[in-house]
Amino acid sequence: MSITTRLTEQLGITHPIVSAPMDVIAGGRLAGAVSAAGGLGMLGGGYTEDADWFEREFAAAGNQSVGCGFITWALRRSPHILDVVMARKPKAIFLSFDDPEPFASHIKAAGVPVFCQLQTRADAERAIACGADVIVAQGTEAGGHGGTRATLTLVPEIADLIAKRAPQTLLCAAGGIADGRGLAAALMLGADGVVVGTRFWASREALVHPGLHAAALAAGGDDTVRQSVLDIVRARPWPARYTGRVLWNDMVREWIGREAELRAVCDAQAVRYREATKAGDAKLAATIVGEAVGLIHAIEPAADIVERMVAGAEAMLKHGAALVR
Repeated sequence: MSITTRLTEQLGITHPIVSAPMDVIAGGRLAGAVSAAGGLGMLGGGYTEDADWFEREFAAAGNQSVGCGFITWALRRSPHILDVVMARKPKAIFLSFDDPEPFASHIKAAGVPVFCQLQTRADAERAIACGADVIVAQGTEAGGHGGTRATLTLVPEIADLIAKRAPQTLLCAAGGIADGRGLAAALMLGADGVVVGTRFWASREALVHPGLHAAALAAGGDDTVRQSVLDIVRARPWPARYTGRVLWNDMVREWIGREAELRAVCDAQAVRYREATKAGDAKLAATIVGEAVGLIHAIEPAADIVERMVAGAEAMLKHGAALVR
């Protein structure tokens, strides 16, 4: 059982499913499990400046070929980390949230495919100009950081742009995709595959505290919010155009709309936040999930998630064809 697309053919994978490179959540066990199941697993480099983390997590992926993702504006602070990762011969490099240069040129010169995740048409035009091999059109439904466009309209708009400007470029959809229905819908919108975050966040291999997993299983899509409170508490200097989707909790409720006041007392709140994160206290720590959290009812092995997603998409595509008379 498999669904063949340009993504599977060009990357040499079985299923058109890529696990999102979630910051430190997507370690080697998760990335390796997704690749072993026939998708493409990605390590979540995020803000990481510790070369030892990458060495450890690449080792944890075993003999599976995996990629690695970065928050591009954070990578600019420690560009040497890219060379550490490139030395491990990654399957692909995934860049998000900032202009992809000069990194894209360096990566492409080494013969490694470049994924560029983006949230607007203008960003897509820039990614095409930089020679991105795969564009990831991320809708606002996604967990973590993103923009304001919805997946349902952003993906086909970028698909049309690619068809006109750079037909060799591949397209993945991201944001709100957690099951076979989402995969099938993305393919019908013109994508060659999907990038899945929240559903793999809720996997056994993800580096997530059990307390945060429990909070997510009890939540629905209406329980998420886009905000910047937790970036302030964590001292992450995110560009203003991006907000982060998380579960509502006491920390967010206390400070949303009062961000200027929060900055004035940030040191004390940061201590409170760090303690909660270590304890897995979802009332204060960030449970970084998207609107698809309402579709998730169990913490399962990544391989099972891949298999069920592909089977579900196959059934939906066959059902859709049967509707045509």
